[in-house]
Amino acid sequence: MWFGDRKVPTRGEGSGMWTCERCGATVEDDDPARLAWSVERDPGGRETALCPACARAHVRDIEARLPQEWW
Repeated sequence: MWFGDRKVPTRGEGSGMWTCERCGATVEDDDPARLAWSVERDPGGRETALCPACARAHVRDIEARLPQEWW
């Protein structure tokens, strides 16, 4: 699925790559580093991914369940 000019993961899509919603970093489907990424699904079923660096930088926002517009 595309969001603007960025590829975002969706279940079963088989895209082969995730792109970080915040910084644009990418990770391939078969890369073990993908396990460290944070993925969130909104009520509409859209999934967004955050790389480990962005997830660490926004861990309090994520845990507080703040909307991404507030970050």
